[in-house]
Amino acid sequence: MTTAQPSTKALAVPQRKERTPFGDAVQQLLKNKLAVVSGGFILLLIFIAIFADFLNGYTLQGYDTAPMEPFAKQVLQDNNARPGSVTQSPNLSGFVYWLGADNLGRDLWTRTLYGTRVSITVAIIASTVSLIVGLVYGLIAGYMGGRIDNFMMRVVDFLYGLPTIIVVILMQVYFKALARQGSDNPVVNLLLGLNASMGGLLFIFIALGLLNWLGMARIARGQTLSLKQKEFIEAAKSIGATTPSIIFKQILPNIIGPCIVSESLAIPGYILTESFLSFIGLGVDAPTPSWGIMINEAYKGLRSSPHELFAPAFALTLTVLAFNFLGDGLRDAFDPRLRGS
Repeated sequence: MTTAQPSTKALAVPQRKERTPFGDAVQQLLKNKLAVVSGGFILLLIFIAIFADFLNGYTLQGYDTAPMEPFAKQVLQDNNARPGSVTQSPNLSGFVYWLGADNLGRDLWTRTLYGTRVSITVAIIASTVSLIVGLVYGLIAGYMGGRIDNFMMRVVDFLYGLPTIIVVILMQVYFKALARQGSDNPVVNLLLGLNASMGGLLFIFIALGLLNWLGMARIARGQTLSLKQKEFIEAAKSIGATTPSIIFKQILPNIIGPCIVSESLAIPGYILTESFLSFIGLGVDAPTPSWGIMINEAYKGLRSSPHELFAPAFALTLTVLAFNFLGDGLRDAFDPRLRGS
């Protein structure tokens, strides 16, 4: 009597898809519809910032203009033009102000688009500088420990005691005065020229970058202290790994995720700080459009021309909310304790 052999199909074990912490976090993030929509909106803003030269009202309606012309003063007949009105300028026959014009006849749609470029640039560069400087500083302080850690963190504590916004304002006042007076130092003149070519953004980056890395340094140090006594660090030491190798190849990959999530939550603060500085006249240099400058120019005529305030205020509000919602989604997705809550 022969025994029936089980078929190969019956013995086949279905392959289970391997799960990773990063994959689980991405799936959790995709379940958060508000964070996904916010991420899509931020990608749209980045697209607008990159291709603003091709999306402004002048090029979309077939007018060949120089890059800075949309910021320059247009004909005074178009000042405070309402949304949808047609220009009175013979040079721009039939041009339509989709969002209206400001008190100098400048197209608000175009200025809002280029204001997006300023805000996104500040968000990306300020957060990148803060992340890199804070990570390196916190990693070194946490891993070295002892007197080095104590000295480095006392420096952080001292800088934390300074009123950040007041220090940034004083720095911007100094930079603005230096730009007006000039300097005999070739290095300073190089920085002044570079700042002028960037529309005043360079000094904003310097002012924001000098103090905003402090929180990231504390987070990186705390994460490093919790990891440096782990078994895999002891194993790396036992095989002769150097200190830089342990810091940047063993510890850094394990703490980069929480640090990026934390930094994403700080981005709205950078955007609001730049807008506030521009609002009080210490931000980007005119005529470079910034949402803060546009709000400053528009609020004075709020009763007579409320449409001038709507575009920059609406864009600033949506951008800050999008970064906040995306940061909250990333925090919930990458923190196992918050998943499903």
